[in-house]
Amino acid sequence: MASSGKDKRIDYIEFNVKDIARARSFYGGAFGWSFTDYGADYCEFSDGNLKGGFANAGEVKPVGGPRVIFFADDLADTLKRVEKAGGEIVKPIFNFPGGRRFHFTDPEGYELAVWSDK
Repeated sequence: MASSGKDKRIDYIEFNVKDIARARSFYGGAFGWSFTDYGADYCEFSDGNLKGGFANAGEVKPVGGPRVIFFADDLADTLKRVEKAGGEIVKPIFNFPGGRRFHFTDPEGYELAVWSDK
């Protein structure tokens, strides 16, 4: 059987959210994602590279799971966009081996990060 090229790679990410419209507004404003609605309880997103979804599937537990980390060519501009869209910066831009990054929480309370090699 020929490989699809997707074998053993992360293919899709879902966020459980209380408010799908709020999630769309935040991620659309901060990162320019596009969306496809599938009823009142599910919305698929695309960042242009990876697809995922926002599901209204019960209690939101934003702490303790994997941290999603975005890449940005312009880290300072992305930080401003995250704040303008309603994100809260929890770790301002800092250096680490390989680049710089910052951490933020989205309106649901998930802590995510953005990094840049510049």
